[in-house]
Amino acid sequence: QVQLVESGGGSVQAGGSLRLSCAASGRTFDSYAVGWFRQNPRKEREFLAAISGKGKITHWSDSVKGRFTISRDNAKNTVYLQMNSLKPDDTAVYYCAAELSEVLVNPGSWGQGTQVTVSS
Repeated sequence: QVQLVESGGGSVQAGGSLRLSCAASGRTFDSYAVGWFRQNPRKEREFLAAISGKGKITHWSDSVKGRFTISRDNAKNTVYLQMNSLKPDDTAVYYCAAELSEVLVNPGSWGQGTQVTVSS
């Protein structure tokens, strides 16, 4: 299992941007598919995006397609979520998760989360 730590959250006005980072421990990071999820108290946990170990395959939720971009730098053991055109509904705790697989199906490693707050 890899250990994951998210960073980059904060407060931003509607229309603004943030870039979240998910830093992982371990030497085989490029064997892990990684995804981003979010949760706020009023909703269930929501899948946002995922990327394969080598970064060649990505999957998106329709709710963020076109606004959010997932990428990874395996040399830095880090996955990013670039979030543009943020809306108040994007307010949530954002988590990254990883699975030793080409495709993210049932991740076993989760970070502690980072808060994103978007004001109108």
